[in-house]
Amino acid sequence: MTKENENPQSTSCDSCQDPEIPGRNLPNSAATGNQVFDIQGLDCVEEVTILKREISPLVGGEAYLSFDVLNGRMTVLPGGKTVASKIIQEKVATTGMKAIPWEPTSSATSLQRRQKIQTAYTVLSGLSILVGIILHIGFAGGYFEAPAMAGQDEIRSVNWDAITAYLKNLLETHTQLTIPVSEKIAYGFAIAFGVRYVVIKAWFAFRTMRPDMNLLMTIAVAGAIFINEWFEAATVAFLFSLSLAIEGWSIGRARRAVEALLDLAPSSVRIKHQTGGEQVIPATEATVGVRFIVAPGERIALDGEVASGSSSVNQAPITGESIPVSKHPGDEVFAGTINQEGTLEAISTKPASDTTLAQIIHMVEEAHSRRAESEQWVEKFARIYTPVVIVLALAVFIGPPLFFAENWDLWFYRALVLLVIACPCALVISTPVSIVAALACAARQGILIKGGIYLEAPASLQAIAFDKTGTLTRGQPSVTDVYPLNGHTEEELISRAAALEKRSHHPLAKAILQYAQSLEIALPNAENIEVLPGKGVIGLINGTSFWLGSRRFLLERGQETADVGKKGFTLEQAGQTVIAVGNDQHVCGLIAVADEPRDQTKLIIQALRKIGIKNLVMLTGDNTVTANCIGARTGVDEIRAELLPADKVDAVSELIKKYGNVAMIGDGINDAPALGRASLGIAMGAIGSDAAIETADIALMGDDLSKLPWLIRHSRRTLSVIRQNIIFALTVKAVFALLAFAGVATLWEAIAADVGASLLVVANGLRLLR
Repeated sequence: MTKENENPQSTSCDSCQDPEIPGRNLPNSAATGNQVFDIQGLDCVEEVTILKREISPLVGGEAYLSFDVLNGRMTVLPGGKTVASKIIQEKVATTGMKAIPWEPTSSATSLQRRQKIQTAYTVLSGLSILVGIILHIGFAGGYFEAPAMAGQDEIRSVNWDAITAYLKNLLETHTQLTIPVSEKIAYGFAIAFGVRYVVIKAWFAFRTMRPDMNLLMTIAVAGAIFINEWFEAATVAFLFSLSLAIEGWSIGRARRAVEALLDLAPSSVRIKHQTGGEQVIPATEATVGVRFIVAPGERIALDGEVASGSSSVNQAPITGESIPVSKHPGDEVFAGTINQEGTLEAISTKPASDTTLAQIIHMVEEAHSRRAESEQWVEKFARIYTPVVIVLALAVFIGPPLFFAENWDLWFYRALVLLVIACPCALVISTPVSIVAALACAARQGILIKGGIYLEAPASLQAIAFDKTGTLTRGQPSVTDVYPLNGHTEEELISRAAALEKRSHHPLAKAILQYAQSLEIALPNAENIEVLPGKGVIGLINGTSFWLGSRRFLLERGQETADVGKKGFTLEQAGQTVIAVGNDQHVCGLIAVADEPRDQTKLIIQALRKIGIKNLVMLTGDNTVTANCIGARTGVDEIRAELLPADKVDAVSELIKKYGNVAMIGDGINDAPALGRASLGIAMGAIGSDAAIETADIALMGDDLSKLPWLIRHSRRTLSVIRQNIIFALTVKAVFALLAFAGVATLWEAIAADVGASLLVVANGLRLLR
């Protein structure tokens, strides 16, 4: 069918050459002079910050470094100082990470291997703790010789008096339990496995005098071992290792989603030589200007310009347009889109590494890197909290004995108490419990949220950008109006149209067939059906020739009267696609087809305004007429039409500059870069593409936009509970830090306070389940 307003914008994406625009200087690009490294240990922005600090002086500044957290990759861009790869590798090694020169097949294998090893270490750490607990229960229960406590008789059998005495001694004295060697070995293995990837980074933080969470965790574990709290040391190591493993797993899922995009474009292309012969070659070997052939039903391998042939092309994967677009000589085609009826010959305008689809992939990767920068609050907290805790502990240990001749052993003990109470375990446990409870509650509502940071984000949203097709609309064309002409009835018109389209897989044909089925209209037999690519179809019904097609086909046949033309023009201005049905004598009627807005969309838009969303924008690759029509019917504040994926990213960037926190809601592959660029990406989970769902931070699994106002209110409530928990936990720590300094708090009291605070904030967090 026809598209009256073809997208006039170029797909050359000149902006991609700007150093600040994603998609530039990737390892598989044609750029020269880049040094690309796989970085083992590059998991989040904390490592990016470390690498920038260490490597940027070598290469001439941060401007000459590019990072891809998603693939664990660092690129040294041309233009800076020339540095040998070996020197860069040695410098990276000093940070606890490892740099390996990039190869096309190395990254995925290296990352997968490291994630498997990291997961294995975490599992082994947890299993070792379990073994230690079993041994502890066995000793306490009399299965083996019970551990002896200094000044106490051995507990040799299970009885209440013995257990009471055991607990009383544990709570009332500083004297430590003599833990059996086998139990220590089990917890020792748990610690060793848990801190495998932490100790090296902690050593770098210590050596460079830049304390971070890795260093604090290591000190806490070492301190717990020193005071004989092996179980606590093992637990801390395991929990931290588990958090790193989960982070690596989430990055791996995002990377696999990006890799799935590569399957959209065929790996090979059929080229046509000037001599007339044909040859199938890898798409990556095709040069600009080569002539290639696309058969009906095939995906297009390269961006190009149609040289000969006519057809309609499903551009939804790239532009998000709901209806296939007619293609004729001179029109653009995109890699990854699907040719429909006719054979096309096109001339490539870009290499495979620079197609619009390739740019989408690059932008999704870069979007993840940028998003990591928004998570720097953890690093900022650690910068302040960690050195303060360490300095205070040292001051408590050294100050009084050195300046006031106090007892060294006494103040060393108090410093350890301070270190234990200052350990961020309570904070680490309390906040995730609140988040997990909130995530579970959201899941019951059909909302998949991929992490705590994304759960908090809706609370501060100022603007929301919506994709049109499949988001604000149903994503499937449907018959909206039927206009019989020249004495024909609606039933006659629909029956003839459905008979001609019975074997077609075109979305418009499916809409007509579904409409006929809903009215229970019997279909006559259509014979000698001939498909006219990009125009329509002709066939015999009961011996009479009938045709069906677009307004362009109607005009070509010379059968458009003034009344028919006026009606068709009016329908198209209302954003509807017009299908004409006729025979050799006259036009039998017009059928209007459109992608209708979802139910209650306008009410949902109004509800979002009431809860404080300042601007609601529609971003679409569809034509301006259709976009304006849908925008008016849904009540959005702003409409931007005929946008390519890069244009959507630019639009979201503008909104972020103006409003700060912006959400993007979409369902297509073409929406993935904008979903990644937004402060919060929300995908339609039922009809959404895998790339959109994996790139987004939140997925509406039932495609129910009415959940958006609930999500924002739920996020605000969750944030309130998290703040309560953090303030309470820090207050308890501050009070006991003072008590430790005063010599009032003991080690068991510090541990009890830490556990008690954790239990209270956990209980508070679990309220979010309701």
